[in-house]
Order: sequence, then C-alpha cells, then structure tokens
Amino acid sequence: MKNGFIKAAAALLIGASSIALAYAASPAIEAAKSQCVIGEQSDGYLGVVPGANPGDDLLREMRATNIQRKSIYADLAAKNGVTIEAAAKVTAEQLLNRAPSGQCIMTGNGEWVKKP
Repeated sequence: MKNGFIKAAAALLIGASSIALAYAASPAIEAAKSQCVIGEQSDGYLGVVPGANPGDDLLREMRATNIQRKSIYADLAAKNGVTIEAAAKVTAEQLLNRAPSGQCIMTGNGEWVKKP
C-alpha cells in the first residue's frame, strides 16, 4: 500500500517546474555537490556527506536551500492533500535520479554513495 501511495503521489506532485524549483541551487552549492561535500538525501533535502568539512558559509547556504525546498514541498502537499514529507520523498526520488555522475547521494537506507 505504501508503494502505491508513493506512485500515486508522484503522479500528482511531480511536474517539471516543481523539480526545477527544488533542484535550483547556487553556484557554491553546485560546486560543493560536485566535490561530494554536500549531497542529495533520500528525504528531499541537502545534507553534509560524512567526513566533509563544509564551512559555516556553505552550511548557511545549504540550510537556506533546504528551507526553500520545504516551502515548495508544503505548497505541493497542500495542493495535493498529502503530507510535506510525502511531497519531499517523491521529489527526492527525482532529484536523486537526476543527480549527475560523480555527486554523492544518499540511498533509501541512509548510505552515502558516489553516483556512477
């Protein structure tokens, strides 16, 4: 039943514009993602890759991006009658699939891997 809900939510929530808005990031964030300092998590938010040292400015920018994403997820959730977490999870699948080769991403079991 849970997989059916996720698939139904994906059909309702994910459009090109919502993915683009969630994926949009500053040049500093993009550079940090390409260096595996931060990466896409399976919950739809950015996170620090273990062992990385992002620095205070980058952490602030990452938090601001995550706040912006939560706002996008809240709008999607409200429009579709689902939770913010469900909207984030569905978008996360798309973000993880679209992450370029060489970036670090978090798998569904919480493990960080470098995308081939």
